[in-house]
Amino acid sequence: MAGGVIKSGGKSGRRGRGRRGGGVMSEINITPFVDVMLVLLIIFMVAAPMLTVGVPLELPDTAAKAMPDEQEPPLTISLAADGRVYIQETEVNEAELIPKLAAIAAERTSDKVFLRADGTLDYARVAAVMGALNAGGFNNIGLVTDSGGSAMGGNAAGGN
Repeated sequence: MAGGVIKSGGKSGRRGRGRRGGGVMSEINITPFVDVMLVLLIIFMVAAPMLTVGVPLELPDTAAKAMPDEQEPPLTISLAADGRVYIQETEVNEAELIPKLAAIAAERTSDKVFLRADGTLDYARVAAVMGALNAGGFNNIGLVTDSGGSAMGGNAAGGN
């Protein structure tokens, strides 16, 4: 007896026009995955600017550079143009400011605090709140400003 291969028809199995039978599909269609990822990217790009501290202020422009990031997010104190004081986004009465700051300082590992003050406020008002921050246990105070202002020498923020 002789053994051999018998072909049926004149065509090989790969050259047919379409798929034959119910074989397993070995390709992955990633188009729906890419569509979903692009939609999520757009949603996060639109939502990310809204995640900042929400007390609206007119910050003064300076030539100062941004401060480096840390592990623990710093506490943010805001002074509105009408003189109201906020811890993060919660309004605080002036009489309660130092006790609340002391309680917050006891729970935190970092003594860093950002002070956001409206540019129209008097320096004495900002200095008084800085004194309250110091009395509350925060010695590392960063003043938040908008970038792009002029330096003392008259040069813009990026120029020399």
